[in-house]
Amino acid sequence: MKLKGKVAIVTGSTSGMGRATALLFAREGAKVVVTGRNEERAKEVVDEIKAEGHEATYVIVDMVDLDSVKKIVDVAVDTYGTVDILFNNAGLLSVTPLTQLTMKEWHDVMNVNLTAPLYLTQLVAPIMKEKGHGIIINTSSVAGAHAHHGMAAYVTSKHALSGLTKSMAWELGPEIRVNAILPGAIMTAMVDSVGGEAAVKHLVDGAPLKKAGQPEEIASVALFLSTEESSFITGQLLRVDGGIDI
Repeated sequence: MKLKGKVAIVTGSTSGMGRATALLFAREGAKVVVTGRNEERAKEVVDEIKAEGHEATYVIVDMVDLDSVKKIVDVAVDTYGTVDILFNNAGLLSVTPLTQLTMKEWHDVMNVNLTAPLYLTQLVAPIMKEKGHGIIINTSSVAGAHAHHGMAAYVTSKHALSGLTKSMAWELGPEIRVNAILPGAIMTAMVDSVGGEAAVKHLVDGAPLKKAGQPEEIASVALFLSTEESSFITGQLLRVDGGIDI
């Protein structure tokens, strides 16, 4: 098992890429802290992990509310004693045109996609530094490399998260490695919310592989970044997007 004995926090892990990663991490021996807003779905993920003979617990948190985010780390430490891996995966999509964007929506997107990862990193970094080792992974997006019409808040937050990833890598090394995954068209509930496969057809058609990705394909990259197999990789933005824009 590649993560035997490790404790991993996976935010936004009640569905999609986060859920697939939580399951894979657990199967590889990690004790997983599942987070999300829906308790029924969180319990389902934890029950599935436990049914397979692995360890997990869940924390119900709305990442918009930064005051409650600390609870994630508190539960991890209280339950398992430490944190080895932080996967900042929770995200909030915004498809509101620039001129119609409210300040509330702007701040909500920034809180979830940018500020919560920063805050969680600030909370776990001292734990990891003391241990002499830690892994932090951020879920950015191909929208963190290019702009898209009608997505100003989301695009801005993901561009900023890519920059934050590099800053984290500089400031938290050598004990902590920090990288970001930039997913392309991955079939998740977030994509379903904006029209499913039809909404990402342009991304599929514009990529060499001519297909949408699956959450498990992001999970496998997150696993790679969490192991010593990627021991010389930090501060990188890994595109997992079928080759779009190469």
